Amino acid sequence: MTGTNRIEQLAGIMAMSGFPHSSGMRIVAAEPGKVSLALSRRPELTQFFGHFHGGVIAGLADQAAGAAVTTALPEGRIAVTVEIKINFLGPADGEEIIARAEAMQVGGTIGVAKVEVISKDNGAERICAFATATMRAVDIPAQMVDPSRR
Repeated sequence: MTGTNRIEQLAGIMAMSGFPHSSGMRIVAAEPGKVSLALSRRPELTQFFGHFHGGVIAGLADQAAGAAVTTALPEGRIAVTVEIKINFLGPADGEEIIARAEAMQVGGTIGVAKVEVISKDNGAERICAFATATMRAVDIPAQMVDPSRR
């Protein structure tokens, strides 16, 4: 499978029901080993100050890390989280947040990615979080390949 097909597969995964889809995560850019995802601010994604909630920021970073590693894996494999470490550097108070993930190392069973989460407001960008994630490569579940098997 080519890198382009893996990106198309990523788009299909993002469209499936679950947190990434229901929260409104969207693909901004993708190439093998690098993925950027964005999320627009909505009240249900914020904490009491109106900033993006830390759990939402971590969820976006996690999804981007998994996507970056997945796009670097061979056909039929997908990355799932083993561990994620996130440092919050400032409030995510922009109109949207963008997670820019890059696979740093991808092997047969384990991949490691780094992620910068950017708070974007009126075109200005500021880093609000940094994460590293360890991912395990697993076979893509049959229901993801063939939705009729759900």
